[in-house]
Amino acid sequence: MGNFRTAACERGTGGDQEHRFIHLVRLAWDLRELGLEVSVELPCGAEPYVVVRCASGPLRVTAAKRDRGWVFSWGRGREQQAPALDAEVPHRIRQVAR
Repeated sequence: MGNFRTAACERGTGGDQEHRFIHLVRLAWDLRELGLEVSVELPCGAEPYVVVRCASGPLRVTAAKRDRGWVFSWGRGREQQAPALDAEVPHRIRQVAR
């Protein structure tokens, strides 16, 4: 999986929307492999996001390009953000979703 992460970010084609989608789909797949029920939402006129089904209600995860690269966010605090290429992010999100 590491090669896919690197290749997806180093490719120079497709623009930010394609990269956002690649990061979100990769995250959704990783979360699914950890046993979570997830979906990728592609709303018209809005940014796509991943929905993680939780007992307390859905958890929405977004991807955004920042100064130092792409990050995932699943809340408002700094503890609820992480670099998109961090392999630990799916595990952190799983902890929140429990």
